Amino acid sequence: MSGSSGDDGPSFGGDSFTETTSQSWFQRLGSAFMGILVGLILLPVAGFLLFWNEGRAVQTARSLAEGAGLVQSASPERPDPALEGRLVHVAGAVSVTGAPRDADLNVTPEPGTLRLLRRVEMYQWQEQTSSETRTRVGGGQETVTTYSYRRVWAEGRIDSSRFRQPDGHQNPEPRYQTRAFNAERAMLGGFRISDAQVNQIPATTSLAVPGGNADGGRYIGQDPQNPRVGDLRITWLVARPDALSVIGAQVGDGFGPYATRAGDRLFMIEPGRVPAAAMFQQAEADNVTLTWILRLVGTVVMFLGFLIIFNPLKVLADVIPFIGSIVGFGTGLLAAVLTLILAPATIAIAWLFYRPLVGIAILAVGIALAYGLTRLRRNRPAAVQGKPA
Repeated sequence: MSGSSGDDGPSFGGDSFTETTSQSWFQRLGSAFMGILVGLILLPVAGFLLFWNEGRAVQTARSLAEGAGLVQSASPERPDPALEGRLVHVAGAVSVTGAPRDADLNVTPEPGTLRLLRRVEMYQWQEQTSSETRTRVGGGQETVTTYSYRRVWAEGRIDSSRFRQPDGHQNPEPRYQTRAFNAERAMLGGFRISDAQVNQIPATTSLAVPGGNADGGRYIGQDPQNPRVGDLRITWLVARPDALSVIGAQVGDGFGPYATRAGDRLFMIEPGRVPAAAMFQQAEADNVTLTWILRLVGTVVMFLGFLIIFNPLKVLADVIPFIGSIVGFGTGLLAAVLTLILAPATIAIAWLFYRPLVGIAILAVGIALAYGLTRLRRNRPAAVQGKPA
């Protein structure tokens, strides 16, 4: 093991060591052929994710459109029996009974607080790894992995038993954990807000506690300037909105999710007095964002599946590393082309099932992209040959 000084100052000192492993060409080849099974699993998983995501996106969009057309504004003063079970929008002042309290550390915010969040960070060991792999003539590989350990402030306990070298880097169980506390009773006018619904309201305002340090929190340890592993930094955040806006089914004196004909169950809650149209608009934007994130995830999984399936070709060519690099580039390009064909095709098939016109457009874009990449690959050798010597 070789010691190393960190770049984060004295409080982030650590150590590191390197480990060298090697694989013969035959071992790599065996692993590559075994990996084909993984690739064959990833491809249908990616296809299912892409198809399911389009169905989910359309269902949510239809549910939101349905809800926007059905929602009724209701007075916050008291529940209207005529609106029982209907989708309502209620915006009004919040009243709180029994402020939340962190009894473990005797912290009670001022009256009117809806939520109290205790955030606990522990000074602890963190493992970081970096690897460099070199392919030798004959197809064998040598991998040099560096394991670095440094002490950092982090929320939650990092499991040091999984470290490559746990000895000397053990993280203790923290005395306190991050935890949220709610008021005993929360009312939106004459409507009751349940604990589960209160939990959806973010706590973002810092609370300065009596006897706290410079940031208003508390330090549990001997010396904040020279922390030791196991020391804790605790801060508190509160949610103290003057008003709330809710869209959901009116259920008795409270709210519940509203089941749409499209299939989703609608419930939204936001701090402040927010119009129903703005709440639906934000929900629609969130749906679009999630849809694109899942599309990207599905596409990447599909690309990795193809890479793994084609990996034996690269390993076979790695007997001469230079040839292996060329084959690796070619299989990577082939995986990209196949992904650009199949991922949009899967999305298009899903849209053909749900929205035919949009599906045809997506399919056309995917084919055009794949065709463009194929043409680029064919033209590149011609361009190279045409250059003067």
